[in-house]
Amino acid sequence: MIVPTMKERANLPCTASCERCGGVGHRFRAFHDYARVCLVLASVVLAGPYGCRRTAPPESAKRADAPWFEEVARDIGVDFTHVSGHAERFWFPEIITAGAALFDYDNDGDLDLYLVQGGSLEDGPSPAVANKLYANAGDGTFHDVTTAAGVGDTGYGMGCACADYDNDGDIDLYVTNLGPNVLYRNNGDGTFTDVSTEAGVDDASWGTSAAFGDYDGDGLLDLVIANYLNWTRARELRCYSSAGVIDYCKPNNYNAPATDTLYRNLGNGRFENATESAGLGGAFGHGLGVVFADFNADGHTDIYIANDGTANQLWVNQGDGRFVDDALLAGCALNIHGVAEAGMGVSTVDVDDDGDLDIFLSHLRNETNTLYVNTGGVFDDQTAATGLGAPSYWYTGFGLGFADFDHDRHLDVYIANGRVMLHQPSHDPDDRYADPNLLFRGLGDARFEEFLPRGGTAELLIATSRAVALGDIDNDGDIDVVVANRDAAPYVLRNIAGTKGNWIMFRVLNRAGCDAIGATVTAKSNGMQQSRPVSPSYGFQSSNDPRVHFGLGSATAVDTVVVRWPGGAAETFGPFASGAHYELREGSGR
Repeated sequence: MIVPTMKERANLPCTASCERCGGVGHRFRAFHDYARVCLVLASVVLAGPYGCRRTAPPESAKRADAPWFEEVARDIGVDFTHVSGHAERFWFPEIITAGAALFDYDNDGDLDLYLVQGGSLEDGPSPAVANKLYANAGDGTFHDVTTAAGVGDTGYGMGCACADYDNDGDIDLYVTNLGPNVLYRNNGDGTFTDVSTEAGVDDASWGTSAAFGDYDGDGLLDLVIANYLNWTRARELRCYSSAGVIDYCKPNNYNAPATDTLYRNLGNGRFENATESAGLGGAFGHGLGVVFADFNADGHTDIYIANDGTANQLWVNQGDGRFVDDALLAGCALNIHGVAEAGMGVSTVDVDDDGDLDIFLSHLRNETNTLYVNTGGVFDDQTAATGLGAPSYWYTGFGLGFADFDHDRHLDVYIANGRVMLHQPSHDPDDRYADPNLLFRGLGDARFEEFLPRGGTAELLIATSRAVALGDIDNDGDIDVVVANRDAAPYVLRNIAGTKGNWIMFRVLNRAGCDAIGATVTAKSNGMQQSRPVSPSYGFQSSNDPRVHFGLGSATAVDTVVVRWPGGAAETFGPFASGAHYELREGSGR
């Protein structure tokens, strides 16, 4: 075998379909990377570029000592079953539906659960099924309060976002549908009122993920919605798999990309559509994931949209109510090969603990998920170096979330998978789109390894998974996981990881007493620091626990906590002992 020179190695591309290259879509930058691959290639029969084999997901002899999660949905009273309406006709919206939210709707200190239902598209949206709200009883069980709360929307549902948009001290609920969307205002007494039309946010587009954030700095939460495509029943197509059987189409088949929607909160219970005036109106894509965040640390909240098969958009806030899409120049529109990927879910995360927010996206099978590392507002696709790429090559990722599940100071990541097209091998004869989910254990220094058994449970769970919602459901200090599954019951994954250290958790409130969405919290202990955004809207069609959680390893206290509030001002709090929940309120720090 001919070994290239150092210069040649530095420019050697890895094929886009090669799990044996140590990661997909990167260039070898060190000799040991190349040598490791050469040894592998020398031991296999060459089957394509670099000897890559693409028949089945790679397995490893390494197994975790014990599972991190146990599935308890039915045991704790969550009796929901999602319905997409899928029968003989493959209506395109059926393959995307299923959302979830964890939020404290009744202000009792416990996270409650909202699950978004689909329905049937055979004769239009079906009123036979509805979304459900489950109240957390505080004793480890949940009970259905949908009817009493008044949140049983029967539209063909996609996802949801939760936040206190009217600054009255309780959390409201926004539901995205195959149009029109619904805004439920929390009345503060355990009930909600549908104010969609009154508030002006009953968008009739095909909304997927949504997020609340204050982009104009007026103390009021605005709303952005990722729209998928301009679909109607009349323009549905008939598509086929590579094996010649009927299957779901690809979004590009319809040639109907959509414009995303931005609503500005007017502060009087109403919103105005600011899509055109803010500059978003001239851009089109297949939006599936969306986050609000200040990516360049200039004190203004930006917007990132994950698009399916079209370039992602980074809408940089100009500070005057307008945005400019800088994704291409900033390095987060395309992958390292300059190719647009099938963006599904998206999360902001400080994976390298340097104080700025990186971007992680889930993608289609054969692409791998992608991590863009942020350096002063400029991004670098470092997927291969992190270990997050190769294992995801075989799966189609949707919902996702980072958390330190075992409290060892290193962020881990859970990713929900589920196919959108038929292919072999099939994991479940009753659901040919089902896949196992993935769990990655953080190793530090922005490196990860796949947790096995796959998905972190003792028994392998197989479903067509969509939304993921993370939160401390039982307030025991570790992060649990809810997964919404298409045409199946959800998973409620209770964290049973044997923790490797201590923990601490903060609820961060602004001067109005609302969750300070858009703030960044940095905890410092034992000479090390970790940063977390206050950002419940991330992943795919989901809303998450707004509290920020830190695993502390062996540290028994946090020396200082620095909160960078929306707008750029900072306050310092602490010290705090580990093993407890705390409240940080704007104006009460140093």
